[in-house]
Amino acid sequence: MPIELEAKLRVSDHQPVRERLRAIGAESRGCVLETNTLLDTTDGQLRTRGCGLRVRRAVHDDTGGATCTVTFKGPRSAGVLKHREEIETTAGDGDAMRALFHALGYTRSLIFEKRRETWSFNGCLIELDEVPQLGLFVEVEGPDEPTIHNVIDALDLNAAERVVDSYAALLAATAADGVSDLAFRF
Repeated sequence: MPIELEAKLRVSDHQPVRERLRAIGAESRGCVLETNTLLDTTDGQLRTRGCGLRVRRAVHDDTGGATCTVTFKGPRSAGVLKHREEIETTAGDGDAMRALFHALGYTRSLIFEKRRETWSFNGCLIELDEVPQLGLFVEVEGPDEPTIHNVIDALDLNAAERVVDSYAALLAATAADGVSDLAFRF
């Protein structure tokens, strides 16, 4: 079972992090604009179980090309870092995937855009994210807790605010109660 293990940190500015990434020899992997569509049953069965189903379209800044991934995330395990089952695959046609899930009884519960700049260092992916209405974040995803903590140390981010909730949960919390179809775009 694939596991996602990551730390999410709120920052006020990406530029110092970007400069530190360059200074430690991290490799830039490019920037994308993502459109994340979260799906659930009309009665919220996935959300109730702490799970998520997402179709993500990413448009690459350098080429303008687009990729699509479909992801299932299981419930979060207790701990300092976000630790949860993650099953992900690429899809050729995001519209077809959303139609397929709709035919299976899943409807759109949330859609949001995110600007993401990806770097790699010491076996970790470091992502500089900008999310409408939420602000700026750095995610460090890696193979184990010590490696993730070492990268956070190398980036001088130990004092940054740790965030345990997903962007979807944070965005839903900003909306009025009872809203079931939320959209947050640049």
